[in-house]
Amino acid sequence: MAKHIFVTGGVVSGLGKGLTASALGMLLRSRGVRVTMQKLDPYLNVDPGTMNPFEHGEVYVTGDGGETDLDLGHYERFVDTDLTRDSNATTGSIYSAVIAAERRGDYLGRTVQVIPHITDEIKRRIARLATDDVDVVITEVGGTVGDIEILPFLEAIRQFRLDVGRENVFFLHVTLVPFIGPSGEQKTKPTQHSVTELRSRGIQPDAIVCRSEQPLSTELKRKISNLCDLDVEAVVNAADASSIYMIPLVLHEEGLDEAVCRHLRLHTGPLALNDWRELVGRIESADRPVRIGIVGKYVSLPDAYLSVVESLNHSAFHFGAKLQLEWIQAEHIEGMLAASRLADLDGIVIPGGFGQRGIEGKIAAAGYAREHKLPCLGLCLGMQVMTIEYARSVLGLEGANSTEFDPASAHPVIDLMETQRRVTDLGGTMRLGNYIAELREGSQVHAAYGASVVKERHRHRYEFNPRYRGRFDDGDFVCSGVSPDNRLVEFIELRSHPFWIATQAHPEFRSRPNEPAPLFRELMRAALGRAEQRTLDLLEVAPAGTDNRSNRNAPPSADPPMVREALTIGAVGADS
Repeated sequence: MAKHIFVTGGVVSGLGKGLTASALGMLLRSRGVRVTMQKLDPYLNVDPGTMNPFEHGEVYVTGDGGETDLDLGHYERFVDTDLTRDSNATTGSIYSAVIAAERRGDYLGRTVQVIPHITDEIKRRIARLATDDVDVVITEVGGTVGDIEILPFLEAIRQFRLDVGRENVFFLHVTLVPFIGPSGEQKTKPTQHSVTELRSRGIQPDAIVCRSEQPLSTELKRKISNLCDLDVEAVVNAADASSIYMIPLVLHEEGLDEAVCRHLRLHTGPLALNDWRELVGRIESADRPVRIGIVGKYVSLPDAYLSVVESLNHSAFHFGAKLQLEWIQAEHIEGMLAASRLADLDGIVIPGGFGQRGIEGKIAAAGYAREHKLPCLGLCLGMQVMTIEYARSVLGLEGANSTEFDPASAHPVIDLMETQRRVTDLGGTMRLGNYIAELREGSQVHAAYGASVVKERHRHRYEFNPRYRGRFDDGDFVCSGVSPDNRLVEFIELRSHPFWIATQAHPEFRSRPNEPAPLFRELMRAALGRAEQRTLDLLEVAPAGTDNRSNRNAPPSADPPMVREALTIGAVGADS
């Protein structure tokens, strides 16, 4: 019988419940425990697919085509497992299922209520992940204890413990211990109130993870233990860390995984953390500076590109590089020389998105990268704008565009496929989830993947127009990956460029801390080569005795902020 861990949050939002759950999952996985994870979100949207990226951040896509919360990206990266659409349930999807059942007559005319019908549906969503090949299901409850929106979820997990037995459920509560500057003290009162609110809903936490700026003293832990009715060993401190990838080690040192295994009576193998410790060591010792720009439409909210940035981080870890991100608003490149923003960079990523805003800026960035041999990786929309740029600037197709932005374009090099045109439901035209591509022998993409057939996740509507493929066959531009039926272009590249590569897919969704996505890894390799060559060039022209360490390629004086980092593509068919 599978065991269950429920992670709740208190005091304020944004404490890192998802990262805490992910780190705990990674620790259990390192002990040989088979883990899967789930996010319960309290909003009324059926899924994040139609939500504005400025509102919600990245839409993460699972292999089976589920459009889910961005926390599932953390789950997959830390636990190194592929989740499904079942790993994300929203209030909207739960109410939709219950209302549909009522319309079908499944309730035989009975009055449909929050208890038991909504709570039963929530419990059903939790239970269906507890398959025979899973030992532990970790479920994160979104929102903050005290929010009216999460009351049905709290009631459901309270009931769930009674249904499956107390020894099979572990409640983990994440709270904040703030530091009050004028008094110079860390205050436990918010944690006390949060636990009191949780207990008023019938849930006594089995452990508390206390987030804080600085480590908690033994006295403060003992105080929280006494006032929250917990063993002091169950009060776990997660002080701020310089990298999110240090969190599993912090929680292990605090004994959280031991407490969970003891409570759930999990029989585990020896803990295998050597690879993770080596990863953290590479992060801490990174000393090769590299500057990568993200040319996007939603850069004011880095969460909109979460998986892209994490993939860049993974690639930097691989080479011992110190990544410095430059956030570049695509609109700011329009009408001005791209060189003013891109000249000092070692590489750029042009990520996905929807809508016309900022498109000409992305096209200008793609052109600058092509002409100046700047390593450039295009993702989804990024591939489309790189195709448009090449069509206009090299092939002479004046007015080339995507019919998403110019339905009357004289040269619609990006267009809907005929099968998509016949679908009236906008969401039905999307290509979502895993798709296979066959790679061209001898191409850069083939070398990067080391395989002839690959599988990547997609989330898009428009495609490379197959009617124009013949015009692009000019000896330099290469359609280096296509669908098995040869109808859809999945990868493009230039033979004459060190790295000008794009894909219609989202390889960032499959990147892992110890195994970066191949295209991101090769982008980082090319960018580091450019950075080192620029440094050599400066040394050659500098007067004798000049200290060049102060130049623009020097390591930054402080670690880049550990913002939760990045892909996506916001509202389907809508733009802000």
